[in-house]
Amino acid sequence: MAGNANQGDPRTVLEFLLRQQPRTYDEIVRDFGRLAEQLGEDVTLSTRHLRRLASGERTSTTPVMRRVLQALFGKPLNELLAPWDGGVLSAVDESTGLVLTTGKPTADKELIEMAARRAKSFALAAGQTDLTSDVMEQVHADVQRLATDYPQRPLSELLPDLITTQDTVFALLEQQRRPAQARQLYFLAGATGGLLAKASHDLADPHAALTQARTAFVCADNADHDGLRAWIRGIQSLVSYWAGRTRESVRYAQSGAEFANTNTSSVWLPMNEARAWAALGNANAARAAIDRAEHAWDSLQEDEVDELGGLCSFGRTRQIYYAAEALSWLPSQTTITSDYAARAVDAYEDSSSPEWAFGDQAGSRSALAIARIQAGELEGATEAVAPVLELAPEQRINGIVHCAERVHRALRDSPLAEAGVDLQEQIELFTRTPLKSLPR
Repeated sequence: MAGNANQGDPRTVLEFLLRQQPRTYDEIVRDFGRLAEQLGEDVTLSTRHLRRLASGERTSTTPVMRRVLQALFGKPLNELLAPWDGGVLSAVDESTGLVLTTGKPTADKELIEMAARRAKSFALAAGQTDLTSDVMEQVHADVQRLATDYPQRPLSELLPDLITTQDTVFALLEQQRRPAQARQLYFLAGATGGLLAKASHDLADPHAALTQARTAFVCADNADHDGLRAWIRGIQSLVSYWAGRTRESVRYAQSGAEFANTNTSSVWLPMNEARAWAALGNANAARAAIDRAEHAWDSLQEDEVDELGGLCSFGRTRQIYYAAEALSWLPSQTTITSDYAARAVDAYEDSSSPEWAFGDQAGSRSALAIARIQAGELEGATEAVAPVLELAPEQRINGIVHCAERVHRALRDSPLAEAGVDLQEQIELFTRTPLKSLPR
């Protein structure tokens, strides 16, 4: 065994994991070398280096070593080298080498997840020469889970898996593949890149977001998938809109329309366009785009992008929210804005719905608050936005912060400004701790 519990508490997560292994450090180093060879990585690891990493004495490694360590242990290196938090150590059956449960549900769940990650890493490495259907299904399942979970879980919970999944798909594409497998991998790489573009946007980094999106579009080209091209153009339009590049947002939405022949991006793109036109003050163009989106449902057929679900699909509830937000830019549309926003708020009350998304729920409430401010209803506006201001910092993604700031500006510029000082101060306090400010 690589160490034992009598040596005192582990100093790092890596040292904890090593102590669960019924093997010596030398044997684990040999496993590292075999895995590196399977992954096509030119790197070696000495027993001394592994010990120093486990003890926390050394933290620097090469990128290639980080990739293999991540594949071997199922965790990014920054997590492996993090200090062990003092959780209960698992016992190991010396006769079988199996990790036993701790009796603690949280610790047991972590052990099960760790075992699953390790099994997946082995399966991916074992299928390097010619990927089996099981390997392809595993990668597809990983991307689908991330797409489905993205709108409903804090980004901090998903980001490590997003990065790992993208790295896995890129590594598989670096090997020569049969054309059909290559196209599918490029499709999954494009979808993962789009999710990471959204993650970068949520962390208020539009440059990184658009870089990810451009690479994702290259992958969509290599997959020759129009539906994926259209969806990525939607991501680019979304990022540009929240970055204040509204005309660029319009261009991306219009550019994507040439590819949006079937999937729900044919609805999403004109709704993106509507928000951007409204932000520019062009009410006619915004209403025309909303109408085009509604008519798009008539000829819509779902494709592989929609089948990923979650962030990769655009449903009726999101359409209602987007309409509310678009029209909230236009004071002349206060009544219809209020109607759309109220409908969206009601729809997002059902957190069990597949369409539920905490970001869109917050956006709907913010749009309703703006409409009520425009109607002179301070109490109603405060009631609408109150749940948004209760969101934990882990959920204060870039779009939500911008929505709250829009409520603040609407109130500041309205006749209710003096009476609404308390609400303005609450919003200011909320926006001081966005997700991007949290330590990572």
